[in-house]
Amino acid sequence: MKKVTVLGGGIAGVEAAIWLRKEGFKVDLVSPRPYLYIYPISIWVPVRKIEFSDVCIPLEELSKVHGFNWIEDEVVKIEAKDKRVLGKTGIYEDFEYLVIAMGASKMRYEGEDNYLTICGDPNDAILMRDRLEELISQNEKGKIAVGFGGNPKDSTAVRGGPAFEVIFNIHNYLKEKGVRKDFELTFFATMKEPGKRLGPQALKMMDIFFKKLDIDKQFGKKIKRFEKDGIVFEDDSFLESDMTMFIAAGSGHPVFQNSDLPLSESGFILIDEFGEVKDVPKVYAIGDSAYIEGPDWRAKQGHIAEVKARNCAHNIAVDSGMKMGEKKSYIDHLNILCVMDSGDGAAFVYRDNKRGLMIPMPIFGHWLKKAWGWYFKNSKLNKIPRIPGL
Repeated sequence: MKKVTVLGGGIAGVEAAIWLRKEGFKVDLVSPRPYLYIYPISIWVPVRKIEFSDVCIPLEELSKVHGFNWIEDEVVKIEAKDKRVLGKTGIYEDFEYLVIAMGASKMRYEGEDNYLTICGDPNDAILMRDRLEELISQNEKGKIAVGFGGNPKDSTAVRGGPAFEVIFNIHNYLKEKGVRKDFELTFFATMKEPGKRLGPQALKMMDIFFKKLDIDKQFGKKIKRFEKDGIVFEDDSFLESDMTMFIAAGSGHPVFQNSDLPLSESGFILIDEFGEVKDVPKVYAIGDSAYIEGPDWRAKQGHIAEVKARNCAHNIAVDSGMKMGEKKSYIDHLNILCVMDSGDGAAFVYRDNKRGLMIPMPIFGHWLKKAWGWYFKNSKLNKIPRIPGL
């Protein structure tokens, strides 16, 4: 049985391992984190709608269900051309194909210890929950700032949607507690028109939401540094904040810099449309690790990561001669698709080359996203059937 080693236990890595097993490969999955973290629903941990454990699927359980071998280790170096991977506790080279799905690093900021994030260390969600509770119980008032930044070298590395979801959910949480009037909420972003990639309709609707919910805005200023009690911008203006949640844009994983992988200007792995690393046969990169080509509005999202993972498994099977057929490209699958939750409803967001939509879904939308979280977890564990395309 031919063997594939997958690096990374996130959405892309796990999906690749599952589908490689379906294609008949022996699979090792190397990941230092013992669980798959469901980032899209982690927005509810800080506002106590779900527990931290609800966002995690143990890799040990997934490995038993799907038949891949999970190895708990952290990758420190990739020698791609020699098909050799060095971990902190082991060396991996007994494989025919390598799939890199290690995610990305984050843009660095001075004083970054002074903010928490919903798209980084999973434990930050717990810290946000506790800090929010502290502000409510001890002060009964405060200033909360939520925002995200960009990467001038790669527009696909931006994660803005979860920031919108967090501030809307905090608004509703404070409202439920009866203290919303005692808190100032501010949304900030380094670009002048955050959410522009979603289309003009989305921009107008987001502005309506901010005004309706009494959320201040501060857009178009680069960040100089984060401080314990706020954010200093490039013009030395200061935004006070008792709790700051910030999503830094992605950049290439530091391990890639110490490798022989071809990289984009922003440090992401260069691949062809089939996911294979350019000029390095039998090595594939998927998820946030890979640079994606396409229209200006393109974005890295979980459903795109899963498409690329499934395509990767298929393409490796074709390349190895284990199945007949044509290789599959990710290019035709590029779109933006999400249910942007607000705590008491949601908005359906879609963007492709032809149109951009943002459709409000009061009440029902929130429960739809909750249902998706339940479906994602249980379908991954084979407790319920997988719906094609979801």
